[in-house]
Amino acid sequence: MLHYFDHAATTPVCPEAAQAALEAMTQGFGNPSSGYPLGKAAAQRREADRAVIARALGCLPEELFFTSCGTEGDNWAISAALQYNKRNGSHIVTTAIEHSAVLEPMKLLQNQGYEVTYLKPDKTGHISPEAVKEAIRPDTIFVSIMLVNNETGTILPVKAAAEAIKAAGSPALLHTDAVQGFLKVPFTPKELGADLVTICGHKVRAPKGIGGLYVRKELIPKLKPLMVGGGQERGLRPGTEATAQIAAFAAAVQAWTPGTSEAIGAVKEYAADRLSAMEGVEIVSRGDAPHVLALSLPGYPSEPVVRALGDKGFCLSSGSACHRGKPSHVFAALGLPPKTLMGVLRVSFGPESTREEVDLLCAALEEIRSQLISRS
Repeated sequence: MLHYFDHAATTPVCPEAAQAALEAMTQGFGNPSSGYPLGKAAAQRREADRAVIARALGCLPEELFFTSCGTEGDNWAISAALQYNKRNGSHIVTTAIEHSAVLEPMKLLQNQGYEVTYLKPDKTGHISPEAVKEAIRPDTIFVSIMLVNNETGTILPVKAAAEAIKAAGSPALLHTDAVQGFLKVPFTPKELGADLVTICGHKVRAPKGIGGLYVRKELIPKLKPLMVGGGQERGLRPGTEATAQIAAFAAAVQAWTPGTSEAIGAVKEYAADRLSAMEGVEIVSRGDAPHVLALSLPGYPSEPVVRALGDKGFCLSSGSACHRGKPSHVFAALGLPPKTLMGVLRVSFGPESTREEVDLLCAALEEIRSQLISRS
């Protein structure tokens, strides 16, 4: 039997999203750019779906642009913001625990002569508002701080960054990767003071292959696209729209009720309490968001534990799926003791998660730990 505890990596597609995608692929399959009725109907459905997602995000429909994924949204936000502010300086502020979709572009920018300040977290995975304030200067042109960290579940001080930008008299645009935060923690771009916000469908039970970038209304005429082509998405994101994925994204958003995150959070807190009471288990981060916590079996490498759990039907990870077995830069940045760091596991929850599954996970971890002790 499968027990899935890796919802931060991806989520199972909910029935509502699957049905919406099927209908779009088999009935509403017209190209939205076509002038005949089938194409016009697809365009109308796309705009209705855009309005659904925008309403959940708390923005105007015209401020939401569809992308293929969170990585594209992050890359586009970085590229567009730097082009927008190219005459105003070369200083960038981000964090040492961003997703690789932000950190890898930062490496390239440093090679091009940009100065990048990486804010480091404390041992709990948090970054203080004071550290953000101290980092932002009058010549800072771009700030990118994720809303919820994908490996620790901590909420980062995005709103404090907006306030610091204003206080410093900086021209910086503020971007937040809200892929792990969308629908799970309450926010709107306006409340955060963000100019650019990345979201993604497959973290909220939509299929892979669909995401979005919020662009503050006043910026839209001034922003450059990441790609050029046929002029879709008002020329800012060309390419025939993925109407089936868009329909599924909207359906998944509608299926995520106000109580969904609360229910997930209750299971996560139960798991944190159970795990923290186990001998030989250390909670690295309980997470502020309702769906992610990190633990460690100090002294025992995480990858063999992940494989052993997988053999028993449990799916969880030693960090972001994007690391592909490489050490997590996020957990390394926490300054954990070496034995704790080597044994870190990420457990993440979704609407399907239950307390009964948590009990089974705890029993499996105890069994695996006992086996490891006997072999050592």
